[in-house]
Amino acid sequence: METQKSLSQPAVLGIDVAKLKLDIVLRTTDGKSRSKVIDNNVAGFTNLDTWVKKYHTGKLHVCMEATGTYWEAVAEYYADQGHAVSVVNPAQIKAFAKTLLSRTKTDNVDAGLIAAYCALHQPDRWSPPSAEMRALRAWLARREALQAMCTQEKNRLGVARENLIAEIEAHIVYLKNAINLIDIAVRDLIDRHPGLKAQYTLLDSVPGLGERTIPLLLAHYGGESRFDCAKQAVAFAGLDPRQHESGSSVRRKTRMSKMGHASIRRALYMPAMVAMTRTAWGRVFAKRLAANHKPPMVIIGALMRKIVQIAYAILKSKTAFDPKLQHA
Repeated sequence: METQKSLSQPAVLGIDVAKLKLDIVLRTTDGKSRSKVIDNNVAGFTNLDTWVKKYHTGKLHVCMEATGTYWEAVAEYYADQGHAVSVVNPAQIKAFAKTLLSRTKTDNVDAGLIAAYCALHQPDRWSPPSAEMRALRAWLARREALQAMCTQEKNRLGVARENLIAEIEAHIVYLKNAINLIDIAVRDLIDRHPGLKAQYTLLDSVPGLGERTIPLLLAHYGGESRFDCAKQAVAFAGLDPRQHESGSSVRRKTRMSKMGHASIRRALYMPAMVAMTRTAWGRVFAKRLAANHKPPMVIIGALMRKIVQIAYAILKSKTAFDPKLQHA
């Protein structure tokens, strides 16, 4: 019976992702494991296909961690071929390694852990985003990188020697121009796709959201919904509360988990501040929490979480923001 069960399951391909290479562990249906290292590019993927077919010719369950953006190409490659692809949170693999008392940390061992986790837990299947969503995320990732460079240069300007000031100022101007061009490209991309444009209009009905935040929310929550509920959408951004209690004596403060996309949290801080100080619904929300003796930073975090919940509800229902619902 055990043999029949193992044979009925697909072979698993565990991938430990790095910028330039991929460490691979293939777990075939007979329970054997084989490993390989390939380049993280299309040529490497093709070589991997040839290698895998020596041991398995059927469908695969491909699993990898969400490591920056380095996993996207290989995930899209196998999803386009019709294989099941799962992209898991690195924290899940780390916790799984602890349950196995794993003491060794290498790329090959990590790939084996990912394959073992996938075979045991059968994580949810990842759906590749549409071409326009991929383009939108790429533009926004580039914008965030340029904005970080611009901030660094502004910080250097205050302590730079006199002979470097002109060069740093010129670089800041260049970065600002590049950021403006990306903003134009992002808006053009949204305008050229009716679905994204309609969703942008819906989110634009929320007081406190603007032209910087809405594209980011669209990039992660727009298009075809990949979340079953608002709670999942909140957790994706790492805005869900984290409790730590043990026995009768350990009662730590509930904090934001931050086990999600930091870029979303960074983008939502200022909209939360604007909602709290300049919008009717935000002031009502903040006043209610303040009456319960919540400190200002907790209120801001709650507003960030509330914005994600509102955005999710609007996109799912295809209905514009209704302030009466928030006041209620």
